[in-house]
Amino acid sequence: MQTIRLATRESALALWQTNHVAALLRAAHPGLNVELVPMTTRGDQVLDVSLAKIGGKGLFLKELEVAMLEGRADAAVHSLKDVPMELEDGFALAAVLRRDNPFDAFISGAYASLDELPPGAVVGTSSQRRQVQLRQLRPDLVIKDLRGNINTRLAKSAAGEFDAIILACAGLERLGLQAHIRSVLAPDTWWPAVAQGAIAVETLDARPEVSALFVPLNCKETEIRVRAERALNRQLHGSCQVPVAAYAEFVEDRLRLTGWVGEASENTSISAQGTGDAEHPEALGEFVAEKLFARGAAAMLKLPQ
Repeated sequence: MQTIRLATRESALALWQTNHVAALLRAAHPGLNVELVPMTTRGDQVLDVSLAKIGGKGLFLKELEVAMLEGRADAAVHSLKDVPMELEDGFALAAVLRRDNPFDAFISGAYASLDELPPGAVVGTSSQRRQVQLRQLRPDLVIKDLRGNINTRLAKSAAGEFDAIILACAGLERLGLQAHIRSVLAPDTWWPAVAQGAIAVETLDARPEVSALFVPLNCKETEIRVRAERALNRQLHGSCQVPVAAYAEFVEDRLRLTGWVGEASENTSISAQGTGDAEHPEALGEFVAEKLFARGAAAMLKLPQ
């Protein structure tokens, strides 16, 4: 019996996502033995410093990639929003699963929505994208960093450390914690992270026989949407160090992409939208990125002029 080993972070959400991939893999290939290889990453270990200051979301991948290179795992499962726009040489995305809820959740014990928060209320999030959008909608709020896994963040909220916190809807729903969602933050007033809500499988280029096993798990519609979003972010040289958002959706048979760039120190933002051929999502992403550059994105992102 062939065995496939899936590297994963040890958080409850990461384990849920990897078990989900394992179940789909077993269903697609009866008789295949699938094992999980849980491990702790640098991004999981350093919780007292924002990701932007310690190297970005790529810190959630490195140990999993090393496990593949050393032969301790055959593939790795990630939240696609944590995957850098450019993979290290020798790695590839073998599949992108059907996208779940891509939007953000407003969570509070006392208030039902962002609008209901009183002036001076404390809101927790470590995402610069979320922080800029919060300050633009509610400049009177106090925003504090919030790191840790979902249960840790919910516990801090329940303990009264924050009046509200912002988390991704998909993670809450996957763990059966959707009852904590008081309201959903969604377009056109709030833009999600690039590829938020999508799960991806990473494999080694040198092992095409492993990559082939994941082809039945790939959702073509989701793949096209996130390819456009990631192309935009790649063109902008975006990372978790800068506030960038993107959201692609199908409108009839056309692909519509909205890009958003924020400026943390000035609490300003710009956005741009484009529609293109679903056969060329990267071209659409690059087109919308160029529109953002024309509106001043390079200066906002502190890119060389």
